[in-house]
Amino acid sequence: MPTTKENLKEAFAGESQANQKYRAFAKKAERDGFPNIAKLFNTAAEAERIHAEGHLGALDGITSTVENLKTAIAGETYEYTTMYPAMLDQAEKDNHKAKRMFKYAVEAENVHAQLYKLALAAAEIGKDLDVTEFYLCPVCGHIEFGKPENNCPICGTLASKYIKAA
Repeated sequence: MPTTKENLKEAFAGESQANQKYRAFAKKAERDGFPNIAKLFNTAAEAERIHAEGHLGALDGITSTVENLKTAIAGETYEYTTMYPAMLDQAEKDNHKAKRMFKYAVEAENVHAQLYKLALAAAEIGKDLDVTEFYLCPVCGHIEFGKPENNCPICGTLASKYIKAA
């Protein structure tokens, strides 16, 4: 019989996946001309996020900003050094379309880890980042501090297509 901690980890993973899946379903419903169904999916996605955050809290998975940054760096580093390279290799062997996104993820997760390291250096001395604008490539997930002047260095998406973070 699983422990409560194991149950919380499974619940967190399931709710997190449901959140992302429902957000993707909402985008598709919107594109298909079903705005109210899209709203339902988005509302359910937010409910799943609430559940996931509650489970993560019960796992004591949300700590100080410095510790949260260290956790984020470790996760991103694992993804770009270990997880995604193996997945990319297999997708290339299989000639599967997943190889495109796996390749993007390897590179973008590396950038994320480096940005988190900058944030950690600031937080460790009690300071916030001095950057106030963040931009996201909508194709590969690359993040830029400040408005990008050049096309995405990972996937080549036009700088004008980047999304300014709220």
